[in-house]
Amino acid sequence: MSAKRDYYEVLGISKDTQINEIKSQYRKLALKFHPDRNKSSEAVEHFKEISEAYAVLSDTKKRQLYDQHGHAGVDGRYSTEDIFRGAGFNFDDVGSIFENLFGGRRQGFGGFGRQRGSDLLHETFVSLEDVLNGKRMDLDLQKNVDCPDCNGSGCSPGTSKIKCSDCDGQGQVRISRNMGFSTFVTVQPCRKCSGRGMMIEKPCKKCKLGKVKGTKHISFELPAGIDNGDYVISGEGESIPDGVSGDLIIRVNVQPHPKFKRDGRDIFYDTQLSMTDASLGKNLEVPTLEGFSKITVEPGSQPNTIIKLKGKGLHGRGFRGRGDQYVRLVVNIPKKLSKHQKDLLKDLEDSFD
Repeated sequence: MSAKRDYYEVLGISKDTQINEIKSQYRKLALKFHPDRNKSSEAVEHFKEISEAYAVLSDTKKRQLYDQHGHAGVDGRYSTEDIFRGAGFNFDDVGSIFENLFGGRRQGFGGFGRQRGSDLLHETFVSLEDVLNGKRMDLDLQKNVDCPDCNGSGCSPGTSKIKCSDCDGQGQVRISRNMGFSTFVTVQPCRKCSGRGMMIEKPCKKCKLGKVKGTKHISFELPAGIDNGDYVISGEGESIPDGVSGDLIIRVNVQPHPKFKRDGRDIFYDTQLSMTDASLGKNLEVPTLEGFSKITVEPGSQPNTIIKLKGKGLHGRGFRGRGDQYVRLVVNIPKKLSKHQKDLLKDLEDSFD
């Protein structure tokens, strides 16, 4: 970078940007161009550039000089070291950004880089009646469970874990690296304890690390209004020593119904009707998901007439109340008629003239 760019341009901010916004923007760019994360050939130079811009614009006095005289006002008065000194600038701050990003101090000992158990998948099939009423499920999962001998600690009975001497129980170590005028601080998992912070001095003879293969029984409710898709039960997946348990994913498949079709919260049913009943009208009973309901076919009803049964549909997640059931009248037209039947229909037709 032969010529210095405008500091505001470097950080992508305007001249009236407040200090808290400057700091926030710098953090974003620092994460993007930190050499330990960005392996491009220009990352180091970009990082130095945005760091210098931040050091000046975050210091009230230096920013005022820069606004009045540009780079000349700052470079002519301060050395490179002076630019960074006294501005409240600390490259350790970048390290703390990475700690927050990767969970460095969030979990106490073992918090840095805690491993997560894998998710478990269980596929199930439900009926429309289950969608209406919900369904209770009981599963016996084959997974890692706490060792009964050591209660999941991994330690031989009567002993406990000890603090890692390399990281002093933090699960992480800080490594400083000098690069020109800057010092980069990287936070890494402790190799000795694998980021756990604590170590097992006398392992349990049965499990070594606190987990054994076993069976865990769980019960849960699939709510009314459930649909096709994946539903997550947090923390009921595979568990690992000193780690975070994965999730149990319930993959729901709603089976086709022999009588009803579904569209969201509404269901549809076709009822067969003769020409005579459609012409003269009739009271019918039609099936619903909860039994039967009466409908009235008005005289002169046409094929494909729809009759609505309000509130006889399904629950929907995020909706109040239930959908409706729609009954379609399927009028059966005879395919074969005797001569007498044809004459009667002809006489009926002539009577309408």
